[in-house]
Amino acid sequence: MTTPPTPAALPPSQRLHLILLGVADVAASVRFYQALGWQQAATSNDGFAKFDLGGYALCLLSRAAFAADARSPTASGSGFAGIGLVYLARTPDEVAQVLARAVAAGGTLVKPATRTDWGVAGYFKDPDGHLFEVDYEDGWVLDHDHRLHVDGIRP
Repeated sequence: MTTPPTPAALPPSQRLHLILLGVADVAASVRFYQALGWQQAATSNDGFAKFDLGGYALCLLSRAAFAADARSPTASGSGFAGIGLVYLARTPDEVAQVLARAVAAGGTLVKPATRTDWGVAGYFKDPDGHLFEVDYEDGWVLDHDHRLHVDGIRP
């Protein structure tokens, strides 16, 4: 029998691979994200839906299944969670367009597209209350595939 490696020998890569969202109804949430224009991965199933986000995935599973897997005593949550997912828009006008599409798909507008000190931003919640910011700022550098270059410099 081999000895497992020590924690110091296995540092994690500096990246995330999956975003897990616990939802009330997986099928209803899939319909919401599809209405945003996202395509569900073919390897999804009724209890675990996946959306390829270009190197990582948004995954939906029932709140009950998520809570059970994480050994949480309850599957319910309330109040401000202190976490948000951010979509970086290509243009200032795209912020309002994405917010409008999210609302048309069944989301809730939290804050309309608003000029900020850095650009334009607004917020919506998906049908389960997960908070999304739609943001445009000149400082973020995106490539032609809309991938973020964190330390990029705008030409």
